[in-house]
Amino acid sequence: MHSLALALATREGVHVTGSDDAIFEPSRSRLKAAGLLPAEEGWFPERIHSGLDAVVLGMHARGDNPELLRAQELGLPVYSYPEYVQKACESQTRVVVGGSHGKTTTTSMLLHVLKYWDRLPDYLVGAQVPGLDASVRLQGTDEWAVFEGDEYLASPLDPRPKFHLYKAHVGLVTGMAWDHVNVFPTQDAYADAFRGFLASMEPGGTLLYFEEDAELAALVAADTSPIRKIPYRTPDHRHDGTQWYWKTPMGELPMSVMGRHNLANAEGARWLAQEMGIQEADFYEAIASFQGAQRRLEPLANSARRAVYLDFAHAPSKVAATTAAFAESFGDRPVWGLLELHTFSSLNPSFLPGYAGSLNGLDRAMVLFDPAAVAHKKLPPLAPEAVQAAFGPQVEVFTDAAALRAAIERDAPEQLNLLIMSSGNLGGWDVRQWAPAFV
Repeated sequence: MHSLALALATREGVHVTGSDDAIFEPSRSRLKAAGLLPAEEGWFPERIHSGLDAVVLGMHARGDNPELLRAQELGLPVYSYPEYVQKACESQTRVVVGGSHGKTTTTSMLLHVLKYWDRLPDYLVGAQVPGLDASVRLQGTDEWAVFEGDEYLASPLDPRPKFHLYKAHVGLVTGMAWDHVNVFPTQDAYADAFRGFLASMEPGGTLLYFEEDAELAALVAADTSPIRKIPYRTPDHRHDGTQWYWKTPMGELPMSVMGRHNLANAEGARWLAQEMGIQEADFYEAIASFQGAQRRLEPLANSARRAVYLDFAHAPSKVAATTAAFAESFGDRPVWGLLELHTFSSLNPSFLPGYAGSLNGLDRAMVLFDPAAVAHKKLPPLAPEAVQAAFGPQVEVFTDAAALRAAIERDAPEQLNLLIMSSGNLGGWDVRQWAPAFV
């Protein structure tokens, strides 16, 4: 929401105001620098008046929010985030990247290539990307608009998945692995979100999909939407123990990112770039300098003896792909990994069996969860023994971040690569500050 406010504030003739009951970093500093930080935190219905053109509702607002109630009383247009973005880009050709995993990286790769060739469009991406000033750009002047499309709900008032509302002209789906069990209680309910995405696309549009995902391929085959469907696969590649190479028609291309899943992401981005008019040779030239999005196998610190990487992975398919890529990328050097269970799904006992084998390949595998977070989400108590049973006997389970950190510092060998996977805050452990001293 703060990125949307910053993007809209740069448009001529647009005046942006906002409210929230809690504003954290880095949003606070960015809003303050742009002159958009509210004078007070909280809700003030008297600030909602008939002169407003629209109200954009954040995902964490509730139906009884006093400002929302006032906007409804006045009959003001109230939009969810994706609904407003689609409206702002209504006259543009909309490209939407969806999928259970890889959508941020694929979108980031595409934007990197377009910026490299001075063709950066309007966009929305869920991470900071090196070389881009912001995660949202909405100038309204470019032919194209590129969105990372999330399957989660649009707003508390709109239970439709976000990526349905963008009405894609060109869509890409990287894969489909059940997640968000608080919203999609069954695998088929989750698949319905993707069926709906295909149905939401503009007639005559183009869908790209990762055909190695058998369930996704079957779903696309059963779809009757009036769109063109193009499958793609992991491209031909080579790995020498430390470096990943993409075997292209122009020769072998050394990649700055690691793993088969990232090569698949890059191939999806190549197809999208082609749809947007980027020639194949130009794509390869540009993608070679892509360094990765924030918290997507992001190197925090490196030395001759150790390295620490951070990744956003939390769902089983994401954890398995990230772990496999990391475990394969460092030759004979020991590889450790830790995963924080933080999301509603990952802390749900009925969902845990999906993590079986997801940390295979690590020389030491650790899982962290906070019993207080389980209680806060009003989930049944979670026993460390249940977590270990789900992941496998070789996995160590911790319920205290300080104890986990102490174990790593105490036991770490001289040579080590450490992978940290979390969508939370690791119990307040600032790994960005910690990593340089550790390596």
